[in-house]
Amino acid sequence: MPLPSRRLMCFEVRILAGMCEEPEDQLGLARVVQETVTKGTKRRSAQELSDAFDAIGAVRGSGVGRETTSFSCSVLPEHFERAVELHAEFLREPTFPPEMVEVAVELSRQEHLALADDPQELLDKHLSRLMLGPVLGRHELGEPQTLDALTPEAVAEHWAKIGCAGRMQISAAGPIEPERVRSVFERAFAGWGGAGRVGRASHPVRFTPGRTHFPKELEQEQMSIAFPGVGITDEKYAVQRVMLGVLSGGMSGRLFTEVREKQGLVYWVGAWQETPRGCGFIVLGASTTPERCDQTYRTLFRELDRLGEDLADEELDRAKATITARVQTRGYTTRSLCAELADDLFYRGRPMSHEEKLARVQAVTTGDIRAFLQAHPRDRLCVVTLGPKALESA
Repeated sequence: MPLPSRRLMCFEVRILAGMCEEPEDQLGLARVVQETVTKGTKRRSAQELSDAFDAIGAVRGSGVGRETTSFSCSVLPEHFERAVELHAEFLREPTFPPEMVEVAVELSRQEHLALADDPQELLDKHLSRLMLGPVLGRHELGEPQTLDALTPEAVAEHWAKIGCAGRMQISAAGPIEPERVRSVFERAFAGWGGAGRVGRASHPVRFTPGRTHFPKELEQEQMSIAFPGVGITDEKYAVQRVMLGVLSGGMSGRLFTEVREKQGLVYWVGAWQETPRGCGFIVLGASTTPERCDQTYRTLFRELDRLGEDLADEELDRAKATITARVQTRGYTTRSLCAELADDLFYRGRPMSHEEKLARVQAVTTGDIRAFLQAHPRDRLCVVTLGPKALESA
């Protein structure tokens, strides 16, 4: 994305392989790979590599997801080529020092212990597995019983399988012409891992409707409810986005005002979406007392159903304005534009402008939301609770 007036160059390298590519007996491997691939190359130690990035003022980030492993960088345009060369060095020539792998695995063990004391994160882990299935619903920390298998040899072997130019997706934004960006990346990564484009197919989802309770001695009851919605490429995605804005678009959202402020049923409440490639899910969540969990469950659905009965134009306009304001205040930095471009390429295979996305949002009507609710009945629910009490509601 050429931005001639900007002074910052941002790019993101996505390797189209994430937690979904882990061997089943090595869950947690993707995150350890992501954390250690930068810890030394055939030419430099971890400190020397870090010093080389610091010398050009580069700001870096990385992360692992269900289907991707990402590396982002922000740098002055005059240092763009050097930053790409350094990324090519650690991606193509990592050494995965054993001591660094051991540290990363130990950190995963410690975070597992902390996870037991984070009810919301623990609930999200259980929900993901039931909502998306045993592969797409994996947690980045893996499982305690699989961490012992994450040896330096396993890490290096996994990277040798997934690290290749054919799995790369590149996005960039800043004051450099696209042809130069292409030339720099092609020169840096030519011949890495052979030919062929891989990693573009979506992974299968296995949605498990029903109720599952995880008993845990807590003062609060954690609750999540998921049901099928639409994915990012669906023509009704903007309708889903606006509907969630009405439900949970800040302190004016229906769930906050009706469930928390007026009835005092919850400590927190929200609605959001999960959108792996090729599908989507709507999720309602709340934290309440064990005594009020059944009433909270019924009230959440009552508020959702009411959208099809009494949604006012004022609410709709407020949700649209909130979405637009967030895009215009947060989405126009060079870094944000680069990240959004990466998402567009990953989900859509093409860029989509803010203007086109916001035009679709602005076109949503109350009738569209009513039709959406009718087309997506809440008759296949994945309900997960965590706390001292299971739901009794029918």
